[in-house]
Amino acid sequence: MATSQLTASSMTVSVRNLASFEGLRPSSVVKFSSFGSLKPGSLTQRSFKGLVVKAATVVAPKYTSIKPLGDRVLVKIKETEEKTEGGILLPTTAQSKPQGGEVVAIGEGKTIGKTKLECSVKTGAQVIYSKYAGTELEFNGSNHLILKEDDIVGILETDDIKDLKPLNDRVFIKVAEAEEKTAGGLLLTESSKEKPSIGTVIAVGPGTLDEEGNRKPLSVAPGNTVLYSKYAGNDFKGNDGTSYIALRASDVMAVLS
Repeated sequence: MATSQLTASSMTVSVRNLASFEGLRPSSVVKFSSFGSLKPGSLTQRSFKGLVVKAATVVAPKYTSIKPLGDRVLVKIKETEEKTEGGILLPTTAQSKPQGGEVVAIGEGKTIGKTKLECSVKTGAQVIYSKYAGTELEFNGSNHLILKEDDIVGILETDDIKDLKPLNDRVFIKVAEAEEKTAGGLLLTESSKEKPSIGTVIAVGPGTLDEEGNRKPLSVAPGNTVLYSKYAGNDFKGNDGTSYIALRASDVMAVLS
């Protein structure tokens, strides 16, 4: 049976022997907010149906700092938007997972061959990272992510994704608009529109590193119209609703002209 510890505002549940949380280690701890009062013995698998599991590692209060090692970076995650622009409160399931935050600590860098390279991001930078990158942890009451520098897509100095500055071998593309109608003139619904795999390059990173630590420029440049792998990269929406995608240069298949 699951063991539980209740407080006025939250509940902590050990996931040992609980099938609902299959895939979590037995030592994992799951927190639920505003669960309400429970009677002893009332916890069943059905009790957890529909709940969202937050499995971030919690760093004990006795630790006052985190120092990333190597080419790892510690990012304080930007808070999830809980309301739409019109002020409508979003349920937890509709809130998009943040992909950005502020760099609060960096490692000493990495060594390639005989060359020692510092991290290309600095403390205080606002960054965008790959959606499923890194390890999430709770530290000093805030959510953080520790990840490799290579998992950072780019640096964002404004509040609009269109201004993203890609890092390393990343390419930032403005996605071509999907076809609104079929060849016969039938209007397509959003769900039936084919995902575009063509777009215009907006910005490119400085390139990959060779064995001596030198940058190798990418084979595409801003202004190129390109064909890219259909399910590659990370999708973003600009403030004006424009669709963008950030992907690795290796996912770009051709330049169109």
